Amino acid sequence: MRPTSGITLGGRFQLTSRIAIGGMGEVWKAQDLVLGRIVAIKILKDEYTGDPGFRARFRAEAKHTALLNHVGIANVFDYGEEDGSAYLVMELVPGEPLSALIEREHVLSADWTLSMIAQTARALSVAHAQGLVHRDVKPGNLLITPEGRVKITDFGIARLADQVPLTQTGQVMGTAQYLAPEQATGQVATGSSDIYSLGIIGYECITGHRPFSGESQIAIALAQVNDAPPPLPDTLPTPVRALLMSMLAKDPANRPANALKLAEAAEAIRTGNITAAHAAVPGMLLFEATTGPITAPVDINATAPTSVVGSVSEPSTTALPLVGAGVAAGAAATRAEALGAERAWHDDPDENSLMGDLDSEETSDEPVKRGRSPWTWPAVALIALLLFAVAALLLQSLGVFDGTPAATKSAAPTVSSAPATTPSETPSETPTQEPTTAAPATVLISAAEFLGKPFDAVRTTLEQRGLKVKRGDDVFNADVAAGDVAELSPTGPLAPGTEVTVTVSKGPEMATVPSFRGQKADAYDQALTDAGFLPARAEEASDTVPAGTVARVVPTAGSQAAKGSIVTYYVSTGPAAPTAPPNPPTATPTK
Repeated sequence: MRPTSGITLGGRFQLTSRIAIGGMGEVWKAQDLVLGRIVAIKILKDEYTGDPGFRARFRAEAKHTALLNHVGIANVFDYGEEDGSAYLVMELVPGEPLSALIEREHVLSADWTLSMIAQTARALSVAHAQGLVHRDVKPGNLLITPEGRVKITDFGIARLADQVPLTQTGQVMGTAQYLAPEQATGQVATGSSDIYSLGIIGYECITGHRPFSGESQIAIALAQVNDAPPPLPDTLPTPVRALLMSMLAKDPANRPANALKLAEAAEAIRTGNITAAHAAVPGMLLFEATTGPITAPVDINATAPTSVVGSVSEPSTTALPLVGAGVAAGAAATRAEALGAERAWHDDPDENSLMGDLDSEETSDEPVKRGRSPWTWPAVALIALLLFAVAALLLQSLGVFDGTPAATKSAAPTVSSAPATTPSETPSETPTQEPTTAAPATVLISAAEFLGKPFDAVRTTLEQRGLKVKRGDDVFNADVAAGDVAELSPTGPLAPGTEVTVTVSKGPEMATVPSFRGQKADAYDQALTDAGFLPARAEEASDTVPAGTVARVVPTAGSQAAKGSIVTYYVSTGPAAPTAPPNPPTATPTK
């Protein structure tokens, strides 16, 4: 089926305009003719839906994805098939993909990147807890709302941990630039694979480029398996570099234990609690073993200097041949390079350590052997000279060389030969300059960090960052639980002492489902709309009410339901067809 504007899928979803084209299919904006809402529909390519087995597995995964309930995951409303093509009906998320944001901004701050990682990781943890792995986490599948919230979309090639992978023999599904090493070698993707992909995204956000590149998808996949990521700039805070490098560990055992622990570490670094970050992700310590321990909080609002790539295009999801053979070749080449470097080190005496032979017991007058630098003895002489100079200065300060004890010299009154100055001759004092006070550092506040969290916890965090907190009027909000933060203003870079108004949710606004007695279908539909509900009509036979009138309602009339929720009313089609009475039992004559 070729999707075009105006066609209706499943007799309900009318396509209006195309949003994007991806590796798996096309995404269209559509109107739900039953509920009247605007949705997004992803229509899969024919090559993915031609296999009945694939459609069956994909249908099962769509069902599991629809059960995911998290603010960071785009909702899946429905699944259908039309003329051999499968499609998903999803929530239409306002905003833009992260890939567009990176292409426009090039480099994002470490603080914003950590917020994005924490939000994405918390959403992934919900999916991972149900055995659902995304397998294609990339900037194009992370939508950023105007409020700074992250929503994950497109679990289209995800797999359930207990099902057969959705790949053909000898191929692996994913995007090479964000592919975990275990995926590139054809192993089973796990939640740790999603964490690796998220680490690639974080690296790209902070530096403006991806860590691995190549002339082909296979070359990039080989780099994911064999090559270490280029070091992050030293100007970036050590905790940020340590967390990202732990996410990019080749061995999944060295990555964060799970997505929830990753989110906790990212949030802890943003608040300066490095100890909590270490507890959540011990793998950070492996990185710090070579860079030095983290001893104090650092500024995470700065961006890393980088040569910006002019245009960062979003790679498409493709089926990649397995790189098992290439991995072996790459590993052999890597080993050869290591051996060559080791050989060059031992063959060049000038590059060895100055202290290389200080522990040797040989004292012969032979020329300097290989491994001893010609600068060794000059360095020792220079150190001795410096020690002698320091000792001389110390003795001079004690008065050893002029024969006068230092204590006596300091106690003797000083007589000046200069004439005494009269008050009129007193020299004018040099005006002292007031020390300049540096402007107070700003505090970067992102609404996404606090939305949906308890008010008391948000207030404590904001006050710890030097801000004042004012609680605004509570509001109804169906997406945020009662008592949690629904809005935050102002946000962005704020000076210490700024007052932040925090609005708390009262939960969804409730209303009473109107009575249906004697109501005709159109009138009851309007009554539900006026009460703030989304009416959904269905039909059924009924002996109790005339045809065309409401027979029953779900939820029950008179009960309380959240405004904006769906209320289904059933319209009678007339009396049910009579059923034949059962045959009476035949009496058996007694003898």
